[in-house]
Amino acid sequence: MKELAREEMLQFENMLREKGAKVVAGIDEAGRGPLAGPVVAACAVFDLSKPFPDANDSKKLSAKQRDKLFDDVIESCIAYGIGIRDNKRIDEINILKATLEAMKEAAENAARSLGGMPRHILVDHVHVTGLPQGVEQISITHGDALSVSIAAASILAKVTRDRMMEEMDKVYPGYGFAAHKGYGTKAHYEAIHELGVSPIHRMTFLKKMH
Repeated sequence: MKELAREEMLQFENMLREKGAKVVAGIDEAGRGPLAGPVVAACAVFDLSKPFPDANDSKKLSAKQRDKLFDDVIESCIAYGIGIRDNKRIDEINILKATLEAMKEAAENAARSLGGMPRHILVDHVHVTGLPQGVEQISITHGDALSVSIAAASILAKVTRDRMMEEMDKVYPGYGFAAHKGYGTKAHYEAIHELGVSPIHRMTFLKKMH
């Protein structure tokens, strides 16, 4: 059953390989839903002739599993990039536009490391605007559960963001950022009521509280 799942996770990568592609990139994000902190995107680029990491949807993994896979992805990919948009940018242009900007930045940072933009990119659910002409994007709904490249990117994005929020917990103690990572838990809402908003809260996400 595990082998079957593994083959299913490689279906898009295998399709591109059969078409003659040499390299594939996966792009995903973490942090679209939280009340605080940035949205973080990652782009992971792989050589289609080499083994992929045993990645899966980051939301289905424990923090310990994600940390291990983070290192595995870094070792397996031939290039990667991270893109970040903070809460102020999210409030300024909205979360979707900020997410797409972060994804574009992640792809550009990976391309800089690779020496050129990958021609084939698998993206979770959306279409990244502003990439060079000639780049083929395949948008896959629930891509982090269907493509190992996107799953790998989701792990890079999630671990990077979680570590950022753990650091923010030290800067803004009392909100519990290390525990809930900025998501709207009961404890988080209670902390906001008690302490007020912090400089990393997304004001457009807290309209109902005003």
